[in-house]
Amino acid sequence: VFLPHQQGCWHPKPGDLIEIFRFGYQHWVVYVGNGYVVHLTTPSKNPTGGSSSPFSVQGGKAMVKREQLEDVARGCSYQINNYLDDMYQPLSAEKIISYAEKLIGKEIWYNVLGWNCEHFVTHLRYGKSHSEQVRPCVGDLSLLEGAGAWVGLSGLCSQRGESP
Repeated sequence: VFLPHQQGCWHPKPGDLIEIFRFGYQHWVVYVGNGYVVHLTTPSKNPTGGSSSPFSVQGGKAMVKREQLEDVARGCSYQINNYLDDMYQPLSAEKIISYAEKLIGKEIWYNVLGWNCEHFVTHLRYGKSHSEQVRPCVGDLSLLEGAGAWVGLSGLCSQRGESP
């Protein structure tokens, strides 16, 4: 479902993926309700940095944060974009939110090509990581995406007593 953000007529549901249009790239978040989203960003408190910038973290740690959608969007347009719903069965909203909330405040591995904000939110919604925005730059990334997801989640899953 693609619904452009328009004042007063846009209603995301918990578990929806939201694509925020930045200059030259998109930042991805998952909606968790009451105007809040969970997303992957840098651990710094600098609001203009973060993994919401594709060049800020080339490979290192990122932070999972819960913030108001309007604060994350910073005036940029955005839309609901559950673009993989035809390919994968989404997890229940309860599972998506529960998993996302368990990750808030955790530092995890980040890489713009192998485990970025889009990989993160698609993994939350579908249990599979995916990023369309990096494909035009480097071609088929299925092996890199798989490795990135495993590295990014292995630390998180071990904390929960699960395997990635």
